[in-house]
Amino acid sequence: MNMQIPLMQDLDLQGLRTMIRLDLNVPIKEGVITSDARIRAAIPTIEIALDKGATVILLSHLGRPDPDSLDGSFSLEPVAKRLGDLLDRPVNFCTDWLEGIPDNEITLCENTRYFKGEKSNDDSLANKIASLCDVFVM
Repeated sequence: MNMQIPLMQDLDLQGLRTMIRLDLNVPIKEGVITSDARIRAAIPTIEIALDKGATVILLSHLGRPDPDSLDGSFSLEPVAKRLGDLLDRPVNFCTDWLEGIPDNEITLCENTRYFKGEKSNDDSLANKIASLCDVFVM
Protein backbone atom coordinates (compact mmCIF):
# COMPACT_ATOMS: atom_id res chain seq x y z
CA MET A 1 0.00 0.00 0.00
CA ASN A 2 1.42 3.39 -1.00
CA MET A 3 0.15 5.89 1.54
CA GLN A 4 0.82 9.60 1.06
CA ILE A 5 1.67 11.29 4.33
CA PRO A 6 0.87 15.01 4.16
CA LEU A 7 3.61 17.50 4.90
CA MET A 8 3.01 20.01 7.65
CA GLN A 9 3.49 22.92 5.24
CA ASP A 10 0.55 21.58 3.18
CA LEU A 11 -1.88 21.58 6.11
CA ASP A 12 -4.23 24.36 7.20
CA LEU A 13 -3.17 24.76 10.83
CA GLN A 14 -4.91 28.07 11.53
CA GLY A 15 -6.26 27.94 15.09
CA LEU A 16 -5.39 24.28 15.55
CA ARG A 17 -3.56 22.89 18.57
CA THR A 18 -0.59 21.33 16.77
CA MET A 19 1.55 18.93 18.78
CA ILE A 20 5.05 18.38 17.39
CA ARG A 21 7.27 15.53 18.59
CA LEU A 22 10.87 16.76 18.48
CA ASP A 23 14.29 15.44 19.40
CA LEU A 24 15.37 17.96 22.03
CA ASN A 25 17.52 15.42 23.86
CA VAL A 26 20.43 17.82 24.35
CA PRO A 27 23.40 17.51 26.69
CA ILE A 28 22.87 19.42 29.94
CA LYS A 29 25.52 19.71 32.62
CA GLU A 30 24.57 21.25 35.97
CA GLY A 31 21.50 22.87 34.40
CA VAL A 32 23.42 24.37 31.46
CA ILE A 33 22.90 23.21 27.87
CA THR A 34 26.32 22.36 26.43
CA SER A 35 25.14 21.99 22.80
CA ASP A 36 21.93 23.47 21.39
CA ALA A 37 22.29 21.91 17.92
CA ARG A 38 19.11 19.83 18.23
CA ILE A 39 17.17 22.83 19.49
CA ARG A 40 18.38 24.90 16.54
CA ALA A 41 17.44 22.08 14.15
CA ALA A 42 13.83 22.20 15.44
CA ILE A 43 13.38 25.94 14.79
CA PRO A 44 12.30 25.70 11.10
CA THR A 45 9.57 23.16 11.93
CA ILE A 46 8.25 25.29 14.79
CA GLU A 47 8.30 28.42 12.63
CA ILE A 48 6.29 26.71 9.87
CA ALA A 49 3.57 25.83 12.39
CA LEU A 50 3.58 29.36 13.85
CA ASP A 51 3.46 30.95 10.38
CA LYS A 52 0.42 28.80 9.60
CA GLY A 53 -1.40 30.11 12.68
CA ALA A 54 -1.09 27.04 14.90
CA THR A 55 -1.00 26.91 18.66
CA VAL A 56 2.22 24.93 19.06
CA ILE A 57 2.66 22.18 21.65
CA LEU A 58 6.10 20.57 21.75
CA LEU A 59 6.95 17.11 23.07
CA SER A 60 10.36 15.57 23.62
CA HIS A 61 12.29 13.34 25.95
CA LEU A 62 15.56 14.05 27.70
CA GLY A 63 17.79 11.21 28.83
CA ARG A 64 16.48 8.10 30.54
CA PRO A 65 15.01 9.15 33.88
CA ASP A 66 13.30 6.69 36.18
CA PRO A 67 9.59 7.63 35.98
CA ASP A 68 9.27 6.89 39.70
CA SER A 69 11.96 9.36 40.76
CA LEU A 70 11.15 12.53 38.76
CA ASP A 71 14.85 13.46 38.84
CA GLY A 72 14.92 17.19 38.08
CA SER A 73 18.20 16.90 36.19
CA PHE A 74 16.19 15.47 33.28
CA SER A 75 13.78 18.42 33.11
CA LEU A 76 13.28 20.18 29.77
CA GLU A 77 12.92 23.56 31.49
CA PRO A 78 16.39 24.79 30.36
CA VAL A 79 15.43 23.76 26.82
CA ALA A 80 12.27 25.89 26.99
CA LYS A 81 14.33 28.91 27.99
CA ARG A 82 16.87 28.38 25.20
CA LEU A 83 14.11 27.77 22.67
CA GLY A 84 12.48 31.05 23.68
CA ASP A 85 15.79 32.86 23.25
CA LEU A 86 16.29 31.39 19.77
CA LEU A 87 12.71 32.08 18.65
CA ASP A 88 12.73 35.52 20.28
CA ARG A 89 9.32 34.86 21.82
CA PRO A 90 8.06 33.32 25.03
CA VAL A 91 7.88 29.55 25.33
CA ASN A 92 5.57 28.35 28.09
CA PHE A 93 6.94 25.38 30.04
CA CYS A 94 4.27 22.98 31.31
CA THR A 95 5.07 20.35 33.93
CA ASP A 96 1.60 18.85 34.42
CA TRP A 97 0.64 18.86 30.75
CA LEU A 98 -1.29 15.58 30.83
CA GLU A 99 -3.89 17.47 32.87
CA GLY A 100 -4.30 20.02 30.08
CA ILE A 101 -2.19 22.53 28.22
CA PRO A 102 -2.82 26.27 28.58
CA ASP A 103 -3.62 28.27 25.46
CA ASN A 104 -0.27 29.85 24.73
CA GLU A 105 1.38 30.44 21.39
CA ILE A 106 4.14 27.91 22.18
CA THR A 107 4.26 25.36 25.00
CA LEU A 108 7.07 22.90 25.68
CA CYS A 109 5.81 19.98 27.74
CA GLU A 110 7.92 18.38 30.44
CA ASN A 111 10.01 15.32 29.58
CA THR A 112 7.76 12.57 28.19
CA ARG A 113 9.93 9.94 29.85
CA TYR A 114 8.74 11.07 33.27
CA PHE A 115 5.50 9.22 32.46
CA LYS A 116 5.09 5.51 32.97
CA GLY A 117 3.98 4.01 29.70
CA GLU A 118 6.02 6.31 27.44
CA LYS A 119 8.66 3.72 26.63
CA SER A 120 6.18 0.80 26.56
CA ASN A 121 3.76 2.50 24.12
CA ASP A 122 0.89 2.41 26.60
CA ASP A 123 -2.44 2.90 24.78
CA SER A 124 -4.07 4.94 27.56
CA LEU A 125 -1.12 7.37 27.61
CA ALA A 126 -1.23 7.64 23.81
CA ASN A 127 -4.97 8.37 23.90
CA LYS A 128 -4.50 11.03 26.60
CA ILE A 129 -1.77 12.73 24.56
CA ALA A 130 -3.91 12.57 21.41
CA SER A 131 -6.81 14.23 23.23
CA LEU A 132 -4.66 17.33 23.85
CA CYS A 133 -4.24 18.30 20.21
CA ASP A 134 -5.95 18.60 16.83
CA VAL A 135 -2.88 17.67 14.77
CA PHE A 136 0.13 15.53 15.68
CA VAL A 137 3.40 15.98 13.78
CA MET A 138 6.43 13.69 13.96
